[in-house]
Amino acid sequence: MTMKMAITSGAIWLALTGCGTVSTVLQDDAKAAQSLRKQKTYCQSIPRVYSGLAYDFCVLNAPPDPTGILVPFVLLDLTLSGVFDTVSLPYTIYRQAADGNIQVYWRPSRGWKAP
Repeated sequence: MTMKMAITSGAIWLALTGCGTVSTVLQDDAKAAQSLRKQKTYCQSIPRVYSGLAYDFCVLNAPPDPTGILVPFVLLDLTLSGVFDTVSLPYTIYRQAADGNIQVYWRPSRGWKAP
């Protein structure tokens, strides 16, 4: 494997693993929510339709990254997520109708029932 090919495949791998659409469409909801909570985003939930773009905007709507490295990757990912979200639109429309938004912050039921 040449150096150029290794760098290219590494960049593609990094783009796909950090892609908002991959995080929200191909992973389960708990993983996507956990990732957003780890970023300390202020988003409470994100819609499934164009969820990759919503994911990226939620990452941008978090406390600033002290290193400043994250912002260029998120801005690049906005373009990729827009394309992948459009391709996956029929599936995400179905999931939005069936399951609703992806909840980022939620409180589990504590066993209390209304009388």
